[in-house]
Amino acid sequence: METYRGHLSEICCFILVLLLSASCNEPLTPKPRAYFRIDLPEKQYILFQSGCKFSFEYPRYGQVKLVELNIAEPCWYNIVFNEFNATIYLTYKPLAAGDLSVFIEDIRRIVYKHIIKADDILESRITMPEKQVYGLIYDIKGNTASSVNFYITDSVSGFLSGSLYFNSAPNKDSLAPAIQFFREDIVHLIQSFSWE
Repeated sequence: METYRGHLSEICCFILVLLLSASCNEPLTPKPRAYFRIDLPEKQYILFQSGCKFSFEYPRYGQVKLVELNIAEPCWYNIVFNEFNATIYLTYKPLAAGDLSVFIEDIRRIVYKHIIKADDILESRITMPEKQVYGLIYDIKGNTASSVNFYITDSVSGFLSGSLYFNSAPNKDSLAPAIQFFREDIVHLIQSFSWE
């Protein structure tokens, strides 16, 4: 009698579980991975005068730091965003005859090294003749080390290139808001750029 009751209770439990699972009409779906929320500050800019034949405005939430180890090329700067673990690396080179095409090709080669991991590389032309500022912005889509690269030049005496890097594993989904945020700062830097 005891075994009969034991089997009966097991059968009742099985039928109950079966009925409960059949009563749910919505299919089970796994939750998507969540990412940390990034609180982005209000846009405010400060004028930076380099003493290296150019000036620009940079975000108040960043710090411009001279790359001191580079004695041969003294006008290299980093805009460091400690709170976001990000840096915009800036490289300035004076132009001599024939240098412009070499420098442009160097940047293009660096950008297209990302093609292995990139989903796409978009180019946006920069043309501000009133300020003698010309160049390109490269938007590198996908899980790449750098997402935004650019160069600007006056085509005669100066060439400035820059690239945005995050000190973290590349993940286009989690970094997308920050990439767009800092891309806007790069565009502002370019629009406020002035050759001296």
